Amino acid sequence: MPLRQLLLISLLLLAACGDGRHEQLDLSGGALGTSFNISIVGAPEALDTSALEADVLATFERIDLLASTWREDSELAIFNADHAIDWIIVSQPLCDALASALNIAVQTGGAFDVTVGPLVNLWGFGPDGSAVEPPSAEAIAAAMEATGHDKIETDCNERLVRKDHEDMYVDLSGWAKGLAVDELAELLDTTGIDNYLVEVGGELRARGHNSEGLKWSIAIEAPSTSRRAPHAVVRVTDTSVATSGDYRNYFEHDGQHYSHMIDPRTGRPVTHNLAAVTVVHPSAAYADAMATALLVLGPDDGLALARELKLAAYLLVRNDATIEELTTPEFDALNES
Repeated sequence: MPLRQLLLISLLLLAACGDGRHEQLDLSGGALGTSFNISIVGAPEALDTSALEADVLATFERIDLLASTWREDSELAIFNADHAIDWIIVSQPLCDALASALNIAVQTGGAFDVTVGPLVNLWGFGPDGSAVEPPSAEAIAAAMEATGHDKIETDCNERLVRKDHEDMYVDLSGWAKGLAVDELAELLDTTGIDNYLVEVGGELRARGHNSEGLKWSIAIEAPSTSRRAPHAVVRVTDTSVATSGDYRNYFEHDGQHYSHMIDPRTGRPVTHNLAAVTVVHPSAAYADAMATALLVLGPDDGLALARELKLAAYLLVRNDATIEELTTPEFDALNES
């Protein structure tokens, strides 16, 4: 179904109250296989909301046509369908997205890897359909032959990409939502909007203040498979927040839980007790990718890397019947300022 048919944007204008609250304009709908919400506080009087709606639609359409693995006409789908192992000319946005993602793969020792697509599909978490049982060891080994961030190269000065294996499949789903947040934030910035919150599929970007004139309060969800409830709240402005968790998308077989979070280094779902990771960073795409990487790495290695990179990171670890919180100094400083 075309993206334009999927997007239903509703506008709600909250009148300024006598208690000092500011006017808020809310836009919401569906895109990129998920939902989005945009809250604008104190919008400029000259703001053309119809033009803004059109620009939001165009932004999502552009990203969907760039990076979707669910539609055959996206540039990424066409790239994945091309089995050539020679250099291929791609658009500058696709090349830049791949190059940035590959840099994060190097930073994380392969814990974040956009070539993990064959394994994601094999385990039933991709566009090929759901799985009811784990794949064989032989099937996993075969899929891993076509994965690995070191098997894809970019030359973005010439808009060139090359894959070393004909069956390599790039999956940018761990990047696209954050990219959408970043691009929507840039759109709002250029429109002269100073105070907003952009959310796409749980990834967020905040600027300025909320309707009460304060920093934006972001709830971090408790890692539960049975209910949706906040576990903690972080107050931020002029930055992005992304969370990855292992508790929403999974299947069970013979009493064992299999998470959608695939470790590219083993070809199998993670088995450690790290349940969720939140990363705060100026770039939502970077925060999104790093949250995924830290979750794959686990509580010890993930926290160590976050501290090494001086990331504002918040890790929730299952510890028997309780949840243990692990944080970096950069995250602790958020609520102190």
